[in-house]
Amino acid sequence: MTVSNSLRWRRLRRTSVQVGVLGIAALLLVLLGLAVRNGFAERGVSFSFDFLWQRAGFEISEGRVLTWSGFTSFGADMANWQALAAGLGNTLKVAVVAVLLSTLLGVALGVSRLSTNWLIRKLAFTATEFLRNTPLLIQLTFWYVAVVLQLPGLRDAPHFWGAIISRQGLWLPRPEFTSGPGLWLALAAVVTLALMLMRRFQPWRRHLAGAGVALLALAFVLGFRIHLDLPEAGRFRASGGVAISPEFTALLIALTANTAAYIGEIIRGAIEAVPRGQWEAADAIGLSRRHQLREVILPQVFRVVMPSLGNQYLNLAKNTSLGIAIGYPDLFNVYGTVSNQTGRSLEGVLIAMGIYLVLSWVISLLVNVANNRLKIPGVR
Repeated sequence: MTVSNSLRWRRLRRTSVQVGVLGIAALLLVLLGLAVRNGFAERGVSFSFDFLWQRAGFEISEGRVLTWSGFTSFGADMANWQALAAGLGNTLKVAVVAVLLSTLLGVALGVSRLSTNWLIRKLAFTATEFLRNTPLLIQLTFWYVAVVLQLPGLRDAPHFWGAIISRQGLWLPRPEFTSGPGLWLALAAVVTLALMLMRRFQPWRRHLAGAGVALLALAFVLGFRIHLDLPEAGRFRASGGVAISPEFTALLIALTANTAAYIGEIIRGAIEAVPRGQWEAADAIGLSRRHQLREVILPQVFRVVMPSLGNQYLNLAKNTSLGIAIGYPDLFNVYGTVSNQTGRSLEGVLIAMGIYLVLSWVISLLVNVANNRLKIPGVR
């Protein structure tokens, strides 16, 4: 047998094994589905997703749904699928913000663990060990009960730069833009300036900067203005600005702090794995420690830690389901309400599992794209 025939046979055998495994898995899923359907039929219960189009009949404390007229608050007259969509929106809202904040805080913790300052190093170590060795659910309960709910009431709430912080919620100033052609020119200016920061457009950086400034000036000439809608405290709640519920605040803090502790350890280990010669070379050309980290060490670190960071992002997205413990209306919480209202527990849990699965796939895809972008061409 020639070498080419041997390789072809090995490839065929490997493909046949993979196809066989997938076929067995598909067969087991079909048999499981038939068993569930027969079990439902014996009890006179049908397996159907028609409940998704039925009237929900319950309210959600927060959550917006995209309709033909734009984003509107969820109401009891809307369908169950819209309730699940509102819950998914709440899940995505807290997950995206927590991913960004936990990454920044995690990098800071990882770098602080290796600081030459004894106090900073010990504080980072203590915070990391405490957050990694206590359950997330207990941390979430602590932030909600012992911190957020202990804030002053709305009448006595402190004001910081226009923001109102109270146990009823957090209200932040909201930027508002004038409509018209000036708004579109301002958006074009923002896009132009963003392109200027991309590496592939570096040769035209000055031209893009000039075009962006010119577009922005023209937008202001045509009447484009930005002003802040400041919140005003009332008797029971504030009006204006952007309202953030106490449940969202507590869940965001807990997810950010807990995930940042794990990210910090990942960053610390990767920094220590960088060859000592890299530090010595950066020191030899006169770079300060801050510039050594920013220009030499961290770019190498992020090329190797992206898969590990992706695992933490996946855990964070799934841990948003713990919001049910404090009443945050995320996807899992809303699914439970819909199932109790309709009696469709199996169908509901299948939908929730499918949504979380797709969400995990999207996060994995984005992490893989970022990982490929950070790779050095020609180096595996």
